[in-house]
Order: sequence, then C-alpha cells, then structure tokens
Amino acid sequence: MNATVDLSEASNAQRQAACGALPAMAEATPSDSLEARAPQVPAYLREIYHWAYLNPRAVRFFDSELIVSLILWGNHRRLRQAAFAELRPGQSVLQSACVYGDFSPRLARHLGPEGRLEVIDVAPIQVDGCRHKLRDFPQAVVQHTDAEQLHKERYDVACCYFLLHELPSDSRHAVVDALLESVVPGGKVVFVDYHRPHWAHPLKPVMSLVFDTLEPFAKDLWDNEVSHYGGESDEFVWRKETYFGGLYQKVVAEKKAEPA
Repeated sequence: MNATVDLSEASNAQRQAACGALPAMAEATPSDSLEARAPQVPAYLREIYHWAYLNPRAVRFFDSELIVSLILWGNHRRLRQAAFAELRPGQSVLQSACVYGDFSPRLARHLGPEGRLEVIDVAPIQVDGCRHKLRDFPQAVVQHTDAEQLHKERYDVACCYFLLHELPSDSRHAVVDALLESVVPGGKVVFVDYHRPHWAHPLKPVMSLVFDTLEPFAKDLWDNEVSHYGGESDEFVWRKETYFGGLYQKVVAEKKAEPA
C-alpha cells in the first residue's frame, strides 16, 4: 500500500493532517537516535556488581572516603597521591570510571582551572552522583559513556583507578586498548589497581576469599601484567610500582613522542 499523500491534490483536512505529522516525526527521530546510542549497562555489571554500583542504597553507603579507605586497608590516600603524581596542573585528563569518595573533586582541584577533566561511566546512577560532586568545578564534565567505546578526543593523561579488576577479560582488553588510543603522543595512561601480593602477605588469604566471593575477575591481575591487555602497545614504554606488600600496583604506559 502506498501511503504517500500528494498535497497539491489533497483536501484541506488531508493537508493539515499530513503537515501536522511532520514535526512529530522530526521530533521523534533525534530522541530515538540518542536513545539507541546511549550505552547499555553491561550484563556483568548488572549480574555481578549490582549490589555495589547500581543499588541506590549501596551507592549512598559506599560513596564515602571512610568506606573506600577501609576497603583498601588504609591505602586509598597513598594510592590516590601515587596516581596524582603522574598528572600536572593544566593538563587534559580522562578518568575512565566514576570513583567513590572525593577522588574526582580532588583530581579536578589538582588539575586547576586551566586543566580539563572528563569523567566517564556506563552506569547512569554513577554519572549522576559524580556530576553532583563536580558541580563546583567548571573545568570538569561527566559523560554517560562506555570506556570500551571512547570517542575520538585525545587527552594528555588517562587515569584508570581500580576499574580493571572488575572487568571480564574481553572488556579489560577493550578498555586498555581504548585508553591507550585516547592519549596524545608524549601522553600517558595511569592504572592503579590490585596486584599479586607477596606470598607471605598476611592479607593474601583474606583477599583471595574476597575475590572468590565478590570479585570474580580480580585474580586475573594476580596472574597477568596490565601490559598484557594492551594489544598493539609497542609505541608505549611501561613501568610499574607496587605498594603495601605487593597488594596494589601503579602501572604507567607512556606513549612515545613523535619524532621532531
């Protein structure tokens, strides 16, 4: 059936009906398109980490400096400062996921008014919370974006703070590759996350139980270097430091500068 209406021959009623439908169609298309492009919460996040990142009550509980410090056995401030030591005021920085506590406001303050901070997250509830925390920092923006599928913008530094251990292997590969691609020549990607502790570390059996119970992908970082997840990473120079008996690590991938 051909639904085309010839307005030159149509009645007034037909012309009004047809013309009245056009704005509605034009208005519907962009919203439909934006909805189609909006990242979906991954299945692993819904099924494994809902209790920590998607449940509103849990979000209110965990979004505290005290709770983050307890989870990291009192090492949060030290590890945060280790990450910030790789950043300079005035730089453009991508933060690859929202972080509980005041990590993002402190990072925005560290970068200063001449810097630029873009925080991304795939969970709308996390995006909303981070936007609220950064409302007083005009140099910061929070985007509802999947770290596996970054846009083409380039940054001086990408900072990935305790995200990798929560990702299944395929997502971890995709995120590391995307972050390596996101920095300019001479830039760097900073990863802070878990690491295999010394064999005699008193917390090793405790963390092993925690991971087996709540963090099913975390032990991958006990068995593999972060650089293992970067596909074509020959243009990067990698370095690593460990902390707290090896339980935590900072890995920095520095992108080689282009020849003069």
